[in-house]
Amino acid sequence: MIFEYQLSAKREDFYDITAQVSEAVAKSDVQDGAAVVYCPHTTAGITINEDADPDVVRDLLFALSKTYPDRPEFRHMEGNSAAHLKASVIGSSVTVIIRGGRLLLGTWQGIYFCEFDPPRSRKYYVKILRA
Repeated sequence: MIFEYQLSAKREDFYDITAQVSEAVAKSDVQDGAAVVYCPHTTAGITINEDADPDVVRDLLFALSKTYPDRPEFRHMEGNSAAHLKASVIGSSVTVIIRGGRLLLGTWQGIYFCEFDPPRSRKYYVKILRA
């Protein structure tokens, strides 16, 4: 079972999509299995990280921008090589265990869509697998 979601990314940010992934699990009626969250874009990604303190996202964005800044040596015509680098480091998918019809996330964990080349209209997919 595959669910498709839309997201309007107005700025470079980590967008919390935990509620939408949980919604897909609930709609699937799967009690035990896995949820795969996938981003089909080359300048965006998916990750799991802390969702309790917004400074964590701020720090991650700061560190990624410092580590992968735009550089005049980049040759990609579109001018978004830094976004491609960030997306490659973050990755395009995560897998979360489903137990008892719920995502098995840690106390402080959330699932994020990571936008690195805004503004963009984006989509992502959630595939629910039965154990």
